[in-house]
Amino acid sequence: MDNVAVHSPPEAHRAQPVAGEPTGFERFRVILVLGALIALGPLTIDMYLPALPAIGNDLQASASAVQLTLTGTLLGLGLGQLLIGPFSDIVGRRTPLIAGTAVHILASMACLFAPNVAVLGTLRALQGVGAAATMVVAMAVVRDLFSGRAAATALSRLMLVMGVAPILAPTLGGAILLAGSWRGVFGALAILGAILLVVAIFALKETLPPERRQTAEFRPVLRTYRSLLTDRDFVLLAIVAALAMSALFSYISGSSFVLQEQFGLNQQAFGLVFGVGAVALIGASQFNVVLLNRYTPKQIVTGALIAATAAGLVLTALTTTGTGGLFGFIVPLWLVLGAMGFVLPNAPALALSRHGEAAGTAAALLGAGQFGLGALIAPLVGLLGNDGPAMAITMTGGAAVALLALGVVVKLGRSVEPALGPMAGDRA
Repeated sequence: MDNVAVHSPPEAHRAQPVAGEPTGFERFRVILVLGALIALGPLTIDMYLPALPAIGNDLQASASAVQLTLTGTLLGLGLGQLLIGPFSDIVGRRTPLIAGTAVHILASMACLFAPNVAVLGTLRALQGVGAAATMVVAMAVVRDLFSGRAAATALSRLMLVMGVAPILAPTLGGAILLAGSWRGVFGALAILGAILLVVAIFALKETLPPERRQTAEFRPVLRTYRSLLTDRDFVLLAIVAALAMSALFSYISGSSFVLQEQFGLNQQAFGLVFGVGAVALIGASQFNVVLLNRYTPKQIVTGALIAATAAGLVLTALTTTGTGGLFGFIVPLWLVLGAMGFVLPNAPALALSRHGEAAGTAAALLGAGQFGLGALIAPLVGLLGNDGPAMAITMTGGAAVALLALGVVVKLGRSVEPALGPMAGDRA
């Protein structure tokens, strides 16, 4: 490692200041619109979580089989981004956004009539593909409009808007379950998709002008992916982001079973406890904006991953021994989620700062890595037992391996300093 040649990253890979960055009220409006759109993914994932045990009983499926419907959603989110990201670099942001939202609406309506868990899982994958359009386009629009620390700040603000979704989603799902069956959750998602389709059509202008678009050919897309995948720093930062996200998906996958079946909470109480974790995640993401004025993204991510790993080890010990009951479970869990609130805005922003010339494709790879790994983690929690220790081990493992991956990035030498130090474009 010490003999690796030191090279500065290509100039094209460095984030360049974006002309005419939105400011003031316009900046607030853009972030609010993007946050509403990007929230469709978390709402699609989280709103039906209180219904997982009920879905298993109604469709006569095991807990692991029901969790595979979550895996289907995450696979759709990941694979959808790989397709939609390059497409948005070719045709612009609005067309794939509108088409994807329409697919989500149709898939949600079809879920109302799913006869078994296999069909439901397939339809959930289509839902994920539709939601992928809103997520990858929102990320690409951030890179179209902002650069450097402004991009990291915008992503932190997006997490505030997007973070309302995981707080409200299980509670909304629980309220729907009080009034009807789990199928009503998907009716609500179809209505939400229709509202966001109107937002996409009327409230978001095109941010990628024709002169900045990629050519509509297959080979340039492959070359762009190859360029991204051969950028060592981008790949390693994407791995850090994916591993950090895997810890979050461990919580999403296992929390319904752990809190309802192990600790005996009802669907509404589960929604409230789930919201406490989301508050920790959101609060940290907003405090991250303050920390960026004093520390580099590298320092923030490193400290957060150390804290998450330490809290995860405590969580694993307490859940394995049964010490502290529900309180002993929630407190270290809250600390892990809070630490992830510092990692999730910074790692993607660092990776995207290197590839403004292909923001859609770069955002797609980031999202595919995050949700693809999440798709693997979701059934793993079930296979390990769907209990507190299983969830704690997978969460801690994701944070610990992410820390090791970040250590590899730093150890590779000075070639990564432009990406891990002050945001590119912010240096004098």
